[in-house]
Amino acid sequence: MIAVPAGQVTLSDRRTTRSWSVDLGAFEVAVHPVTQGEYAEITGEWPGTTRGARLPVDGVSWRDAILFCNTLSERAGLTAAYRVAGDDVMWDTAADGYRLPAEAEWERACRAGTTGPRYGPLDAIAWYRGNSDGRSRDVGGKQPNVWGLHDTLGNVWEWCWDLYDPEVYGTYRVLRGGGWFDEHWSCRASVRRRSHPTYRIDDVGFRLARGVFAPN
Repeated sequence: MIAVPAGQVTLSDRRTTRSWSVDLGAFEVAVHPVTQGEYAEITGEWPGTTRGARLPVDGVSWRDAILFCNTLSERAGLTAAYRVAGDDVMWDTAADGYRLPAEAEWERACRAGTTGPRYGPLDAIAWYRGNSDGRSRDVGGKQPNVWGLHDTLGNVWEWCWDLYDPEVYGTYRVLRGGGWFDEHWSCRASVRRRSHPTYRIDDVGFRLARGVFAPN
């Protein structure tokens, strides 16, 4: 896990042309997305259509990711971040367990203090359609950002905690980062995608976070 300092990030949405700023407390985020090997160690399952211990896990729903976070927290002797009751999931923000990053946290971690669309040249930092040969790649194979985070852009999209736009899309959750199948314009720090929390998609995984979340 990498410590991300408190600060502010401005998010934007091209569909609605809206932008908004969020003040964040310090938090921790994983160096790379959860791998297939890590997921299998905790759950005993190898989801997705490819197999490789260092490949990012994919084919996991938002709900799968939530349950993984809780199981990992319990094994580590931490308080689970999520309370799950049927289809309802509540985030206990006081818990010290593992969780998904909030969308604002994800973008702050990805940008690492930069303000452009990417923290470096795309081919140097990300696996995307132009260089992936049509498949995901082992995590950590591209250059990290200045905070030491790998694969925030490209390889697999990453689930975030947040609802995308509940008034229009209901329970759909936010995805960030772009993936191995995407064109270059989707692999930018500001790009938002959405999916239903029960859908399992072959270019979608997740990254772990921990710590304080203090939005405006």
